[in-house]
Amino acid sequence: MLKEHRIKEIENYVMKNENVSIDKLCSLFNVSKNTIRRDIAELEKKGLIKKVYGGITLNKKMDTIPFQEREIKNKGAKQIIAREASKLIQDGDIIFIDSGTTTMHIIPFLSNKKNLTIITNNVNVIVNSFPYENLNVLATGGSLYRKTNSFIGIEAINFLKSYNISKCFMASTGVSIEKGITNSSSFEFEIKRFVTSQSNKVILLADNSKLEKVSLMTYCNLEDIDTFITDGNVSKKYTDFFLENNIELIISDNYQKK
Repeated sequence: MLKEHRIKEIENYVMKNENVSIDKLCSLFNVSKNTIRRDIAELEKKGLIKKVYGGITLNKKMDTIPFQEREIKNKGAKQIIAREASKLIQDGDIIFIDSGTTTMHIIPFLSNKKNLTIITNNVNVIVNSFPYENLNVLATGGSLYRKTNSFIGIEAINFLKSYNISKCFMASTGVSIEKGITNSSSFEFEIKRFVTSQSNKVILLADNSKLEKVSLMTYCNLEDIDTFITDGNVSKKYTDFFLENNIELIISDNYQKK
């Protein structure tokens, strides 16, 4: 098994079981303790795990705010942003809807779309799509990460490799010019990075409170997005940046085109 694949599998195992001994990992992956210790060092750098006596345990300091609690915060603004995002979706599109408390609100605004394919790793997006028979929904599969109600892991990434995504609608924990688009979960990082690198058009949905915030990991540079949808005021620092980098800015119902 290749090192990268093995580390991903260790990550999935820790996510499911929360803690595991070094001896157990050596047995599972049929490698030496020195090899496992090097793999553990890689995961520790990402902030994913903590070393304990004889093994490792999940770093529970990450993503401590429950998904339901985050979904309630600024819900009205999130619904308005999602409505604006839905206007960019056309019949026949193949889109990816990211795991997030803003992106999940796009679904009710797609009831009149035809021949639309939605790819997602988010349970809420899947469930919200049930009433709309016009929506063709493809779920990535993978390991369920309950903190964000999303599927993660190498299985999800391998699934995504099979599809051409015309537009991806992404969420974030923080947005800044210096650090780009950041996310608090190392579990979701690889999926977000892969999707944004493969999609024809990257659309970021973030309420105004996310601006000038930096979270754990950068999955995309700000200049690499095509459209930024938000609410409220956006400082001149950002409007100038978007203009210089040919990024479309949408504020609620008011469009500032490229």
